[in-house]
Amino acid sequence: MAEQRVLRVTDPAERENLATFLTRAIRLDVAAVVRLRRRGEHHVSAWVATGFEALAVRTVLAEIGVDDVTVGADLVLAGLATGIPIDLGYAMDSAWRGALPPTDGFAHIDDVPARTLVELAERGAQLAKEHGSAHGPPASLLDQTVLTVSADPISVEVPMRVVFALTAMDFIPHSGDKAEAESIPPAEIVRVRATNTWLRIDARYGSVARRRGGAIPLLPN
Repeated sequence: MAEQRVLRVTDPAERENLATFLTRAIRLDVAAVVRLRRRGEHHVSAWVATGFEALAVRTVLAEIGVDDVTVGADLVLAGLATGIPIDLGYAMDSAWRGALPPTDGFAHIDDVPARTLVELAERGAQLAKEHGSAHGPPASLLDQTVLTVSADPISVEVPMRVVFALTAMDFIPHSGDKAEAESIPPAEIVRVRATNTWLRIDARYGSVARRRGGAIPLLPN
């Protein structure tokens, strides 16, 4: 296999972390692709689309021979189970439709109890059940601002889309089989960060990001 097309995740815990992340992405989209981007010498960020016009990312201890490549999430997931270097095969860069947020430049706006986000998601899911259709929740619900976080002079609006993306990827630690408000430790927080053009919410097991005030543009990065 070509050296530059190889992903190495030698730590078993990190392989499990990435496998969990990709399993959730495939649950949202069976044809999911993952964009792997090198972060320094020893880390790789894995980006996926969530179906909520928001991106999800998890960074793991790993090595990759290229700076930036998009491949099938199922290919990487299958390779992680082997414990050997993963031949990434042919790139699927044209399958990635949109820009990634910048690596740096995010200002920390505030910390929010993780339980609050889960409560908002539960409320939103109930409304989606009442008012949704075969095509999913109505756009008016997804675009609704459900949380406003401020740090003078910045005020950031968090739409339901981002909350749904965060909980769909199960980034908040909880007891039991799924994230329910009462299963979230009261002290668990999520961190809201922003640039002029991007919103990012960092939870313990990963982050979600979305362009502020609109969808991710369908343009190459």
